[in-house]
Amino acid sequence: MSETTFLTTDELSARIKYDVRTIRERLKDSVLLEGTHYIRPFGGRKILFIWEAICRDMGLKSSVDRIAIPMANGGVLHG
Repeated sequence: MSETTFLTTDELSARIKYDVRTIRERLKDSVLLEGTHYIRPFGGRKILFIWEAICRDMGLKSSVDRIAIPMANGGVLHG
């Protein structure tokens, strides 16, 4: 059985060097997705972030070709 590391917003903030407010207002539900990157245990309001999923996905956007221009339909224009 594999271990999963659950983090509070404050703990995640300390690890990825983002302000707690940025995580709550800008990252949650845009790049950090419920069920993939965080859960709400027992259907409550508290949020626990899944560290392994965040580590796995954190570099995906930055690894895209830097010359690529994102398009509104989700595609990419390569220059």
